[in-house]
Parts: sequence; structure tokens; C-alpha cells
Amino acid sequence: MGKSGTKCHNNGLSVHKFRGVSNLSLDAKGRIVLPARYRERLLEICQSQLIVTIDTDQPCLLIYPLPEWELIEEKIEALPSFNPTTRRIQRLLIGHATEVEVDTSGRMLLSNPLREYAQLGKKVVLIGQGKKFELWDEALWAERMESWLGDGTGDDMPAALAELTL
Repeated sequence: MGKSGTKCHNNGLSVHKFRGVSNLSLDAKGRIVLPARYRERLLEICQSQLIVTIDTDQPCLLIYPLPEWELIEEKIEALPSFNPTTRRIQRLLIGHATEVEVDTSGRMLLSNPLREYAQLGKKVVLIGQGKKFELWDEALWAERMESWLGDGTGDDMPAALAELTL
């Protein structure tokens, strides 16, 4: 597979990774056209059935292939709901989770509440994040990226990440 998403093998299981940054347009109906390089893979692994939900820390959307989302949803549902932080995450992630289907033209319709949460304008950025995608408003993405690149302190870096050799 191409550089944007490699199908590799891990202990005999195929693993799909989504990589890369794509600048896209949101049309007047609230649709984006997924890059062609992802469409065949999404058809193969999830029959083009996706889940879109909100990120609870950033103003962006998270887009998961349905089977990947179902694993996450099970874990979220299994958390104790009497914990206020856990309950908040359950409400936000599962509550906003919306099933979408990629049509034969590669288009995906985003609901108005999701578009409003992520403050999506006409220009958006789709970012491959391994097993999922993030969808950002182009201006917000540029602002956050500049901030992250300028931060560079590493004070909050987990030990495992600090030991990673790039």
C-alpha cells in the first residue's frame, strides 16, 4: 500500500494505518470528499462505514472505521459511570458518535452539530492518526500546529515517548 496508509502484518493480523495530511473542502451541504488513497482501504476494512465523534480536548472531529470504534465504545461503556470524569467522557464521545457512510463518490456527510463543534469552515484538514483520522478547520489546525511546534518544552512528556527514537 502507499505511503499514506500501509497494510502491514503484526503477528499474522493485518493492520491498517492512516497517515498524512490532506487539505479538503467542505461543500455547502456539509460534505467532504475523502482522498482516493483511503477509499479502497475503508471499503475493505469497514464497508465504508465510519463513526464521527468529537475530540474532548481539541476543537476537532475524530473519524473511526466502524470496527475500530466499536472496540473503543466497549471500553468506554465498561468504565464506571459513577465517576464524574468518566461519565462526562461517555456522554461526549458516545453521545456525539454519528454513523456515516462514504458514498460511491467518496463523499461523507457531517452533521451540523459536529461541524459546529469543530468550527469547520469551507477549508478543512484531514489528518491520518494511525487507526483513525482527525478533521480540523484549516485555520484552527494551522494555529494549533504553530503553538505545538513553538512549545517544545516536553515537560509533560510520558517516559515511553521520551525514550522513543525517531
